[in-house]
Amino acid sequence: MKGDLLIVNIGQLATPLGRGPARGLEMKHLHLISHAAILVEDGIIAYAGVQEGPGYKTALEKARAGAYPLLDAGGKTCVPGFVDSHTHFLFAGFRANEFFWRAEGLPYMEIHRRGGGINRTTQATRTASFEELLDLGRRRLSSMLAQGITTVEGKSGYGLDSITELRQLQAMAALDALQPVDIVRTFMGAHAVPPEFKGRPSEYIDYIISEVMLQVAGQRLAEFADIFCEKGIFELEDAKRYLQAAKALGLGIKIHADEIKALGGAGLAAAMGAISAEHLLKASPSDLAAMAQAGVIAVCLPLTAFVLKEPYADARGMIDTGLAVALASDLNPGSCYSQSIPLIFSLAVLYMGLSFAETLCALTLNGAAALGRADKIGSLEVGKAGDILVLDAPEASHLAYNSGMNLVVSTIKNGVLVYPQ
Repeated sequence: MKGDLLIVNIGQLATPLGRGPARGLEMKHLHLISHAAILVEDGIIAYAGVQEGPGYKTALEKARAGAYPLLDAGGKTCVPGFVDSHTHFLFAGFRANEFFWRAEGLPYMEIHRRGGGINRTTQATRTASFEELLDLGRRRLSSMLAQGITTVEGKSGYGLDSITELRQLQAMAALDALQPVDIVRTFMGAHAVPPEFKGRPSEYIDYIISEVMLQVAGQRLAEFADIFCEKGIFELEDAKRYLQAAKALGLGIKIHADEIKALGGAGLAAAMGAISAEHLLKASPSDLAAMAQAGVIAVCLPLTAFVLKEPYADARGMIDTGLAVALASDLNPGSCYSQSIPLIFSLAVLYMGLSFAETLCALTLNGAAALGRADKIGSLEVGKAGDILVLDAPEASHLAYNSGMNLVVSTIKNGVLVYPQ
């Protein structure tokens, strides 16, 4: 679905610029235009600049002649659509009791040992039909539009068997065609060791590569593969074997790295040329430096640290050492049942030491880069998709200043107003 649209009377247009990730201190550079206009033609931005000059005047004449729909922003702010580059949004069942266990101080791995965690969601998701997954996904995606999320990554990993892993990815493919949010699919068959392989993680990796990954790649059901590399789950040797198999099958690779223990997943991401390493709460400085050298994007997930009551990933230090940092929600039913973009802005600025410009970049351009799409989305500039948000604020910095509040009044996807519908 692509459209034409002219947006006028924009009080402030705020966007990062570029067709690749902003690295290190480049993330501070935010392009600001007052009294701006944006023209989208056939879904692509044709003009983004001041509300004057020949380009704007020609577009305005066409709009007045009925060639383009006209949207008056009324002095409000426009920013790029948000890119949530790490989620597990398609699941069945809930784990509310675990939230309160954690609130009482029970560690994540102890919850896992008690039979909670990922395997509990796996049980519920295995019993969910394709139609049930579609219904769950539609409702969550509708909520994303209201928060200004125009592109989202969705990971599988709540099947841990052939049938359900494929069903999750097939449901995401169907949802991608049924509604406006673009869904980038990631195969995460190595999310946990299922009960039928308890105590045999290496055998499970053999199974997931030979019986599931081959089908995922053959049917083109995912762009990326991801693995939960963690002490007591899948350690470095198994993670390397899984990611090597994914690369050989043409999948991009990602890795859940160093979330609970400093195992060295970030260093593995650098050595293997992963597009991103994610979580990184306990990553070592040497491994982060290797990631920066290799061009791996650091995806930090402040909502998860907030819910788990863990220290936040050192995004400030990562940026200062030259890394490209993205921020994402990690929406899932256990460790982070939240996709609050407003809360991410608050946590990043108040507790992670990021500037507002760095935070906006991390949720737009660098989020797009973590999904291999920075050449197409993530900024408001000519030649990119018309994924635009109108905010009820005089300037973009209110996304952090108006703490925890959703300021999105209009979400535009490929030049089409999709929220409110």
